[in-house]
This record gives sequence, C-alpha cells and structure tokens, in this order.
Amino acid sequence: MEREEIFSKVLRAGRRTYFFDVRSTKAGDYYLTLTESKKFTNEDGSFHYKKHKIYLYKEDFSEFSSILNEMTDYVISEKGEEVISERHQKDFKKEENNETTDESDVDLDDI
Repeated sequence: MEREEIFSKVLRAGRRTYFFDVRSTKAGDYYLTLTESKKFTNEDGSFHYKKHKIYLYKEDFSEFSSILNEMTDYVISEKGEEVISERHQKDFKKEENNETTDESDVDLDDI
C-alpha cells in the first residue's frame, strides 16, 4: 500500500509524465518515489498508461544525485542539449509497415 504523499512535483514531457513524491515510512522517516507514466494509444483510439517506479531512500540520495549529475553532464557534453532522435523531429513521418514490435525487443539505446 502506498504511503501518504508529503510533497510532490510533476514533470510533463510529451506522452511521458514524471512524478516525484516524498512519502513517509512506517517509522516516520521520508523516502522518494520517482514514477514514469507513459501514455499508449490503442488502435481503437482508447489509451492506457504504463508506469515504472523507483524507490529512493535517504541513505542513497547523495551517491544517486552525484551519479545522475555525472551521467547527465556526460550526455550533454557528448551530444549537446538538442534532441537528435528522428522521432522528435517536426517533419518526421512514421514509415508505414505492418510489422508489430514486441516492447520487450526494444533496445533502450533506440529510445
């Protein structure tokens, strides 16, 4: 069962939404949940969401923050801030093909 939210922030990013929530443990200490919610549209026009959640505890904040900053700095220094994925280009046209992609076959490097 989810704990009561103490403090929350939301980041909307296209069809993804990121939730940052401070919650309380049974002992009264705080921890952070990071949730990615991604909207998927079905062929019939209906939609559903897939969620991925990370629980982050105080004892890991400093190292997590340090590594996250190091990794984001690396990406920006290597590739700049401009999004270069063709899926994000304004004139990108999805190629028509009848193949379906199993989500489990998607390489994270392609995202």
